[in-house]
Amino acid sequence: MGKTVISAKQIKKAFKDLQVLKGVDITIDESEIISIVGASGAGKTTLLQILGTLDKPDYTNETELIINGKSIKDLSDSALAKFRNENIGFIFQFHQLLPEFTALENVCIPAFINKTPKIEAEKRAKELLDYLGLSDRINHKPNSMSGGEQQRVAVARALINQPNIIFADEPSGNLDSESAEQLHQLFFKLRDKFKQTFVIVTHNQELANMADRKLAMVDGKIVD
Repeated sequence: MGKTVISAKQIKKAFKDLQVLKGVDITIDESEIISIVGASGAGKTTLLQILGTLDKPDYTNETELIINGKSIKDLSDSALAKFRNENIGFIFQFHQLLPEFTALENVCIPAFINKTPKIEAEKRAKELLDYLGLSDRINHKPNSMSGGEQQRVAVARALINQPNIIFADEPSGNLDSESAEQLHQLFFKLRDKFKQTFVIVTHNQELANMADRKLAMVDGKIVD
């Protein structure tokens, strides 16, 4: 395997009296596809959000979260937002496309946040949409696309800033089996083409079993 891109130690998280994560240790290498499975309430999404820097762990002296060689603990909120935008992509179950924008505009949003010039952002967005088989959907708004097409637009949006880590939370949860299968194959094609690392929370056993490693969460911990 390649170099380590995520190293997390003793990740804990409580919401009031409920201890959701009870000291998770996880190391993920470059270009690995990891699936995380477990019953609802096991802490999968909470872990994904912390590893993806959308949420913060309850820091103790033992807690460590290093992504792409950078310790997340020490970053200010603005530095963290910048780091996230440049290094991490997200794909959610509900693709969260903005309904008033076209596929092209939706894909470009993270690039604009990153201050990428419009011409450059649109060029890359078109290349991605083309690669994902959506070149005829560039000017369509989400409501005139199928669920599978909307999810592929969301994948293009996750890839626009060329992040090396993609977090996916139930990415095929809303898709029919054929679209789900296509999306799953796509993750492996993207990994082979762009060398990206994927961390996928899923209830889909087929997808979970395709991964390089399948991690099971039980009661706030990863069990082997």
